[in-house]
Amino acid sequence: MTLSVNNQLTLLHDILDEHHLDRSASIAEHQQLKRLVQAIMDNNHISDEQLLQYLQEIYHYGQQGENASSQTDHISSNKNNIVNWISAIQQTNLK
Repeated sequence: MTLSVNNQLTLLHDILDEHHLDRSASIAEHQQLKRLVQAIMDNNHISDEQLLQYLQEIYHYGQQGENASSQTDHISSNKNNIVNWISAIQQTNLK
């Protein structure tokens, strides 16, 4: 089953929200973030330049998270970014 871009953004939002609230994540979750962001960007349904920039940042966050020695520190150091990303995803209204 293929997820729509809205479904993918909702899933991305939920994963980031869990990172923000729990201050923890697994390497597999970071890998999933990367795959999800890549799928969204490959779909070419995003025209919002700010959201596209955030998606690139989230991908980079996922890459860093895969290799972080401390997930708690990695997430804490990206706390403000995560809040901004979540907010931008919430404001996205794709048809």
